[in-house]
Amino acid sequence: YGRGSCDMKGGLAASIIAVEAFVEAYPDHPGLIEISGTADEETGGYGGVAHLAQQGRFAHVDHVIIPEPLQKDRICLGHRGVWWGEIETHGEIAHGSMPFLGDCAVRHMGAVLREMEDKLYPALAAKRTDMPIVPEGARQSTMNINSLHGGQAEPPEGFTGWPSACVPDNARMIVDRRYLIEESRDEVVREIEHLLEGIARERPDFSYDLRELWSVAPTMTERDAPVVKSVAKAIRDVFGKDPDYVVSPGTYDQKHIDRIGRLDNCIAYGPGLLELAHKPDEYVVVQDMMDSAKVMGLCLMDLLTPQRQADA
Repeated sequence: YGRGSCDMKGGLAASIIAVEAFVEAYPDHPGLIEISGTADEETGGYGGVAHLAQQGRFAHVDHVIIPEPLQKDRICLGHRGVWWGEIETHGEIAHGSMPFLGDCAVRHMGAVLREMEDKLYPALAAKRTDMPIVPEGARQSTMNINSLHGGQAEPPEGFTGWPSACVPDNARMIVDRRYLIEESRDEVVREIEHLLEGIARERPDFSYDLRELWSVAPTMTERDAPVVKSVAKAIRDVFGKDPDYVVSPGTYDQKHIDRIGRLDNCIAYGPGLLELAHKPDEYVVVQDMMDSAKVMGLCLMDLLTPQRQADA
């Protein structure tokens, strides 16, 4: 139990047990096994896996398994793309008792929200994908409004006064757009630009800035990749069933291995339920960790034992 037990200390522990068992059974195995317990994945991974990729650490790597909590009988092939942007609308400050002397940036942002509700969200809901994304609701394009602020800064806690009576001269919105492998980053940006330009044509004195905060393309490893086939075989051996192939609705460290490390043979596999991640009662089942360790150990046997090397 506890924060991080499921996402993803349980998976890291399972991978350590798998490697220890494999090395004990095959002390003279060919190749190299590395467990990279990098930090920073939750805040972008730029100080962790991205840094390793930039240092060229993946140049001699053939296969990667990231032990994310996607369930012990599922193989995660990749993730949707993400584009974060900041929309800022501009106005003119004036005394709140005479708003006609100013121009309210919050009202301009309200026009942006209306346009999103009326046009953008229905358009996103109509975009579907063949990617096996879970849960089902993520098999479309989505956009979340992460934050919205207009006018003066919020007063500190305990402040007993009232905010100053001012017409807001700016408003800012952060949007989190998740897109499909059938879309491109340029299409996503043009979609937002088209919406804002349409408002500017119809709404007097509407002006805005649009800034990209960060962007990552969708990725999906092929099912016939060696690491996918090896983990699938191990799942069949341990559980007596074929694995489910899934794609994550959000990104994880595979994005850096793919785009910076230039390594396609990467999957996420590990114990735990993704729905428990970041919850106050987060936990991972011990038996699931043991079963996942067996799967990872069998995968190592398939990829690294002399017979496998001879067959390759």
